[in-house]
Amino acid sequence: MTKREACLASGGACYYFRCRDSDRRDTELQLASAASPRGRGRLSFNTATEMAYHTVVQGEYLSGIAKQYGFSSYKAIWDHAQNAALKKQRQNPNVIYPGDQLFIPEKRKKQETRSTGATHRFLLKAEKLKLRLVVEDLFQKPVDNATCELRVESEVFQLKTDGKGKIEQDIPAGARSAVLTVKDPRTPLNEIVIPIKIGDMDPVDKESGQKARLNNLGYFAGPIAEDKAEAPDAKKDESPNDKTPVSPNGKKEAPPDAKKKEEENKALFLSAVEEFQCDHGLVVDGKCGPTTQAKLKQVHGC
Repeated sequence: MTKREACLASGGACYYFRCRDSDRRDTELQLASAASPRGRGRLSFNTATEMAYHTVVQGEYLSGIAKQYGFSSYKAIWDHAQNAALKKQRQNPNVIYPGDQLFIPEKRKKQETRSTGATHRFLLKAEKLKLRLVVEDLFQKPVDNATCELRVESEVFQLKTDGKGKIEQDIPAGARSAVLTVKDPRTPLNEIVIPIKIGDMDPVDKESGQKARLNNLGYFAGPIAEDKAEAPDAKKDESPNDKTPVSPNGKKEAPPDAKKKEEENKALFLSAVEEFQCDHGLVVDGKCGPTTQAKLKQVHGC
């Protein structure tokens, strides 16, 4: 039995993720501060207001979107007055949701006057994005001074956990995934491959976001629906040979096996919420309401 924590940070923020059971080591951790886009969001232009808007798709985050449009800092977009309402709603620039619309301002040119006949150096200050991982055992004891291999996209880093079981590494804004392998025979985590899905964390007021946080903290809340990853206007192909039952109101009904699976997933989510509430002194009602969401966000880190 083991626990895994992972943390991504941008601008000093810190996010934690745990998995208590080594038997679930094939579960991907969903992180919040970098991109793992299945595709890019689309840019639309409002001809009436002459404003450009980016529609977010699953896995996108502000730094990645800013890089896509040529900005060196996400703040040029996030802090713009046209995005004030979304900023207030989401609060965290790294936890946005498919369908969110971001106003994309025009880039401003900056001119500097220098003398001719000489060489001048210009320094561009770029924001750093860090991947932070904390390795602990089931009893929350840090796995300290453990050799680890971290693969981020095509780059491989040889790292070692510190006294608190933490490692951190700068990662590119466009990183989509990472894999951590602990290489220390002193720990039951030795040679276990931990895939990390970067950028898929949804807001805590969405069920998908609640499930992801609970799963990352070690409460098995069940799988997260993949259909939410589609763009808002995406259309599914329908086969003419589709035999899915249709209800009297014209809506397709899930087959018996799918209904059974849906009920099982609901039970897993209910159990995970109740266990989390019990562990943290909350009213145990199985409902992930505002109080539970706030606590979940606090414990998880985002």
